[in-house]
Order: sequence, then C-alpha cells, then structure tokens
Amino acid sequence: MTATVTPDVLFSPPPRARGIYCNRTLNLRSIKAIGYDMDYTLIHYRVETWERRAYEYLQQHLVSQGWPVSELAFDPELVIRGLILDTQLGNLLKVNRFGYVKRAFHGTRALDFEEQRQIYTRTIVDLSESRWVFLNTLFSLSEGCMYAQLVDLLDERRLPGVLGYTDLYRLVKQQLDAAHMEGALKDEIMADPDRFVELDPETPLALLDQKHAGKRLVLITNSEWIYTRSMMRYAFDAFLPEGTTWRDLFDVVIVAARKPEFFSVRSPLFEVVTEEGLLRPSQTGVRPGGFYFGGHAGQVEQHLGLSGDEILYVGDHIYGDVHVSKSVLRWRTALILRELEEEIRAIDKARPDEARLSTLMGQKERLERGLARLRLEQQRRRIGYGPAGESEEELAARVTELKTELVALDARIAPLARASGEYPNTRWGLLMRAGNDKSHLARQIERSADIYTSRVSNFLFTTPHLLIRSHRGTLPHDPLGEDSSPGRPDEASGPVGEA
Repeated sequence: MTATVTPDVLFSPPPRARGIYCNRTLNLRSIKAIGYDMDYTLIHYRVETWERRAYEYLQQHLVSQGWPVSELAFDPELVIRGLILDTQLGNLLKVNRFGYVKRAFHGTRALDFEEQRQIYTRTIVDLSESRWVFLNTLFSLSEGCMYAQLVDLLDERRLPGVLGYTDLYRLVKQQLDAAHMEGALKDEIMADPDRFVELDPETPLALLDQKHAGKRLVLITNSEWIYTRSMMRYAFDAFLPEGTTWRDLFDVVIVAARKPEFFSVRSPLFEVVTEEGLLRPSQTGVRPGGFYFGGHAGQVEQHLGLSGDEILYVGDHIYGDVHVSKSVLRWRTALILRELEEEIRAIDKARPDEARLSTLMGQKERLERGLARLRLEQQRRRIGYGPAGESEEELAARVTELKTELVALDARIAPLARASGEYPNTRWGLLMRAGNDKSHLARQIERSADIYTSRVSNFLFTTPHLLIRSHRGTLPHDPLGEDSSPGRPDEASGPVGEA
C-alpha cells in the first residue's frame, strides 16, 4: 500500500522558527549550483561550549604574557552577534540601521542614558572606519567578552604595557589568532565531537534532495582538510543512505579557502592528494569529485560552467560569506542565523505583553497629540492670534488633566517597555532590533542576504522546487498593521515620559 501525503503536510507553512525569510525573491528552480560553508552552516556547534573553550585558550595565552586575567570567566550573556566594538573608547554598542547608537556598555558596565547621549549624540557609526569592529559571527563572542572584561582591567591600570583601548583590541586579536593558529581547540573538538557539535540529522536529507533535484553542490570552507574531513564524517555519514558518505554529496570540496579573499583574489589552487592532507599544485584546475586547497571562486565558476545568479552560496558570516560573494560575483546568497530560533520563540512568547504595550502606546500617542494641540492653543491665547477659543484658565486645567493621565499611563508602560528591551538577552534585547528600529545587523542582512534562516535543514520545508517570494516592503504611510503599529519607547530617546 502506497502512503499518501496529507493536504496539511502539502500546504502548511513551517514553524516560524524554522522558516526561510526572504529579502529578495529567489526561485530555487533556477538555481543550478549551491555552495556551502561548513562551520556554523552545515555543522552547528554548541555555542557556549565552543566559545567558552576559545575564551579559555585566549586566557591561557594572556596569562603566559603576564596579564592578570586568571580570575576572569566567560560570560555567555555579555555579548551577542551584531554588536559593534568602539575600540577608541572601549565600548560595546547596539546600533540601529542608520548608525545611531541605541545601547552602550563601557567594558562590562552599562552606560546610562545621559552618559550615552553625551558620548554618541553626534556620532554615526560607519563600519568603513577602523575605529569600529563588527562582531558578525558566533566566533566573535569570546573575543568580545574578553575585550569588554579587559577594558575594566585597563581602567583599573592593571594591564602591563597597554596604552589605550585601540591598543588593547589589537593585542586581544593577536592573541586570539595565535590561539586558533595552534589548532589545540580543533584537536579537542575532533577528539570529542559529541561535546561540541549539535547534530542535525535532517541536514544531510536536505542536501540529498538538492543533489537529486539536479543541483550541483560545492563545499567551500576556511577550515583545513583534516578538520573538515573529520567533522563532515561525524556530522553526515551516520544519516546518509548505506554505502554513501559526505563526499558523495559534493561535486567539489575546497578547504582553506581564505574567504572572503576567495571571492575576489586569484589565489593558487592545490589538490589534496592523500587522506593526511598532502598537497600538490593543480595543473588542470577544478575537476568533478576533487578535493582542493585554496584557489578562487573563478575556478569554481569555470568548472561548473555557471556564474552570477545561477549559484546560491550559503554561509553564516555576513561579510566573509554573503556580502562579498554577492557584491563581487553577484551570486545569490543565504545567511544561516542560528539565533533566529531563540529570537522568534522569544517574540512569540512576548506577544501578549507586546499587544498590551502596543495598545497603551496607541493611547499615549492620542493623549500626546491632544496635549500638543492644547499647548498650541495656549500659545495663541498668550500671544493673541488665531481664532477665538477656550480661555487660558480652561486650557491650563485641561493641560493639567492630560499630563496626569500621561503620568499614570507611563507608569503602566514602563515595566512592559523594559521587558520588551530585555528578551531574549537582558543586556541587549533582540538580535534584529535596536530600540524601535531595525538593528545594524538586520540592515546588513537585508542588504547582503537574499534569504536568511536558522539552519540548512530548513530547506526541507521549501524543497528545491519552490519560488521563495519576498514580502511587500512596508512604508511609514502604509495602513496601520502589525509592521506599522504605534512606536515602542526607545531607550536612546530617554526614559519613558520625558520629552
């Protein structure tokens, strides 16, 4: 008896947390090749475990240099992806899409509204300036945490030989790169992958669907061959059909790709000729089923006989994976944003409070509009122009009444507004929001990623045959709806109730 697929399965959308979200319409039927990053894309790590160990390796390096950091500990809540380091002032910033600072910490201390306003009221964050460092991957969390904690120590004059906050960041970055170059952390992961890797049995199935639908799959990773071979075997082989390995999925595998340079610089290509990673210069370019070291995207395009919007590249690094591949090669792009699942769950959980807050803010807007009109009438009475109306005494009484109502309303709004800015992270709030606007991270995703989603296996919900349509963009003058509801209190505009 043949099983049938029920209409519910055929037509139901995926759970919101597993959805694929579209900035620019993408027809998967027209995509002929799909390239994948590996780390935090095809393979997802247990973020806190990985970043804690990366932090500890960095800490060991600093201790060996005589720094007083042995008592520090990794704080997984201190930093989220999408923050910006101000290396000139030693601050961590949440910035909106226009470059305005919405929330700030100096080291590990939150700046209050007035202090933040004094520092950044005339500042627009521009990532092209060396002062700013964008923490745009999950690998940035240990770096950002250590830097913030070291700012505290620098302020206490406890760090040897450090001249300022910019100096401090340069030294942290050097020591972190040195810790990664030694390879001890990756050796530890390969020895005990169960501890570090969050397996997703559905990801191999999603890639099998794409491959058998005629898509040519390419793996392009910055990781070295030994690590790539070990991790892909662990994460994929147990979930593939018998007699099939991860290698059978990919038309080409490129390791040590040196992204983002891979997409823009013509680097030499080497072939991996032994399981131990022995290399030899490639004389023939890229061949089907080959394993390669280095090279550049032009060689992949030449091998595939494809270019531009015929290729989709999927990765987790906003700049190194999606921005450069789109801006230089015009490939279509997909960003993996694992935190999106927690973000959406937090939003859904907070919907009742958000609805109450929206209703109260609508009432507040109505009262503020009335108060502004009364103040205008008082101005006209005081100066003596405009049509006749209520007396100054009557206007003053009504102003007092409205102010009283607003004070009472603000008392109801304030706790809801605070809670709205503290989920799912009490320090920074939502990943994709900054105050009442999109975050700088959201803007970067909007500009560079055609689609974004929480994990590769979410492609199972779209299939390789779907046209993914972008939503109609909203404008401030559109009819009132979910995306144009009354504005929330904004932490960069001062406490609730202040003009």
